[in-house]
Amino acid sequence: MEEAVAENARQLVEFIRPLGRCIVAYSGGVDSAVVAYAAHAALGEGALALTGVSASLASGELETAQRIARAIGIRHETLLTDELADPSYLKNAPDRCFHCKTELYTKLKSEAARRGVAVLLNGANVDDLGDFRPGMTAATQHGVRSPLAECGLYKDAVRRIAQAWGIEVWNKPATPCLSSRLAYGVAVTPERLAMIDQAEAYLRELGFSRFRVRLHENSLARLEIPVDELPKLCVEANRANIVEALRRIGFRYVAVDLEGFRSGSFQQLVPVEELLRFEQTSPK
Repeated sequence: MEEAVAENARQLVEFIRPLGRCIVAYSGGVDSAVVAYAAHAALGEGALALTGVSASLASGELETAQRIARAIGIRHETLLTDELADPSYLKNAPDRCFHCKTELYTKLKSEAARRGVAVLLNGANVDDLGDFRPGMTAATQHGVRSPLAECGLYKDAVRRIAQAWGIEVWNKPATPCLSSRLAYGVAVTPERLAMIDQAEAYLRELGFSRFRVRLHENSLARLEIPVDELPKLCVEANRANIVEALRRIGFRYVAVDLEGFRSGSFQQLVPVEELLRFEQTSPK
């Protein structure tokens, strides 16, 4: 292992070791997987990974999380969350993630209390602190620790640790919840989440790996594909099949975003006052 990577990994494990027992909010993505690995290395059976499961979880993500947890060796369980019962979440304002994470952390905190565990950990890294992340405000309010961020680790450093530890998702693109594909103001419904999930599953079948299917008003699908893969998207057979498949799923229109794939593209639409509101309550 490269010396700098080894030092970062050691620092992370040593940060967690004094905690005694902990629960990791674990999605199976690279960040939470690295925290889970470090927690297991530091605490053994004193570490538990818990994955929130709801209609907003994309197909295949739970199976991936379970597989990685087995490879790591950490105890892993699931927890049903019900953010869709919260009207504030359903209206899909820019603070949607705050309500989602509030539901998750409330459930995790209750589970931790039941088990006599005092510490909750998440997978936030330093890069997350600079984005518009209402979910980080929810983490702060619930006393959730962020070992990666507190150790000064950026996303690239986290991926290097994951690669060195042999975690299979070390280079996997971020996979936020399905609700993040809905344009702000378009209400979250199980039907819309299912449409997005089916559409993205179809694109994966065609061989695309980094993309988003964004859902706008009037059931318009806006496809974000890396610019260098746009020619593949426009091959006549692919183009026609995608249009047919997405219309069958329930989309009325299918459009391609010429800016290409980018995570968090809806964030550029967040009003300044909303950014300021969460900047005042987010961890520094």
